Amino acid sequence: MPWGNYLRDEELRGFRKYKYSAVDTSPLSNYVMHPFWNWLVPYVPRSIAPNTLTLAGFLLVVLNVIILSYYDFDVKAAASPATFVPNWIWVLIAFNHFWAHTLDGLDGKHARRTNSSSPLGELFDHGLDSWVTSLHALCIFSVFGIDHEYGIPTYRMYYVLWQLLILFSVSHWEKYNTGILYLPWGYDISQLIGFIVYIVTAIYGQGIWKFKLLGISPGVALELTLYAGAFFLTIPITFRNMYRAYRTGTLKHASFLQSMRPLSTILILFGLTMWWALASPSAILMSHVRAFTLMTGVVSAHVTCALIIHQMSSTRARWFHWILIPVAVTWLAILAVPRLAAHEALLLYLLTAFVTAAHVHYGVSTVKQMANFLNIYAFSIEKPPVVGASKSRLLSDGETQQQAERMATIEEH
Repeated sequence: MPWGNYLRDEELRGFRKYKYSAVDTSPLSNYVMHPFWNWLVPYVPRSIAPNTLTLAGFLLVVLNVIILSYYDFDVKAAASPATFVPNWIWVLIAFNHFWAHTLDGLDGKHARRTNSSSPLGELFDHGLDSWVTSLHALCIFSVFGIDHEYGIPTYRMYYVLWQLLILFSVSHWEKYNTGILYLPWGYDISQLIGFIVYIVTAIYGQGIWKFKLLGISPGVALELTLYAGAFFLTIPITFRNMYRAYRTGTLKHASFLQSMRPLSTILILFGLTMWWALASPSAILMSHVRAFTLMTGVVSAHVTCALIIHQMSSTRARWFHWILIPVAVTWLAILAVPRLAAHEALLLYLLTAFVTAAHVHYGVSTVKQMANFLNIYAFSIEKPPVVGASKSRLLSDGETQQQAERMATIEEH
């Protein structure tokens, strides 16, 4: 398969100057998770590349989605004891969830331990995290189910999904403007809650969640908790950090419009998918909730990856991303052509397959291009030999990658 060069020369030059800057003030992270990961990381063989840990953790979450897609495709298995997901499956889900979170915490520590930290590692880690956000949501809502007395309605589940996607984008929008990634408190808390929920479900079955306290079911309690965390914790802290950067004169973008550029694409996607979900001729979100959420998640991840690249390379974000075009064309075609509306589900699945393939191609190509530019192997600790051609990977200001490669060839001979 031909791989592309998605990164522009100015973005590559920006990555050469990049320095990682993050702040983690979460008590759970600092007093529980980090000590645990610090204890565990010496057991990771030094021969394993940090990106291998990152990829393994991501694949464990993908495996959970595949398993639950088989046992609970419509996210309604929790509605009746006859359709409950077997308890032993939740043991496997909990195991995969625990190690996915653990590997995500170990990769950076292992990179520093093996002196193999690089901008590629951060981009790869956060890029996969942007996709995992929607996958985790699908898994946790399988526990409680949708559209029954003790679950939550499908549309409200979709609103919760969008809240999570927007919050993830906002954290990187914050870094785009401040130059510092303030790690959200909610991430490790949500991962721990998810693990506990899976373990309880594995022991007692999904029936354990069929109760109400003060008229609120566990599914609704989770929904309210996520909203509370967003509106009373994550968002206020984000705006506090932005205000501090403004007061101290450290904002990277003085113009209001420039600082807001990264949010335009994700908000357009939000409006587009909400319009489709609410106005669908066949109530597509209700009938094909898994496909619709997977499509939303992968397009959101693609858009967020572009934002991550802009904030890491200190380049100007785009107002619009091409990945929105197939989504808009598909939905508008369904609206405009009655014959196509009769095949809305088929078009949704074709769109989901297309955007997933496009995102995977984008991800693999970008990893290969970055590894080539930085003269490293993406999935090996070993360093490539430094030969003349490697000079092409270190661009001077104003120089393109093609020009640098020609110069390196001349110097080599």
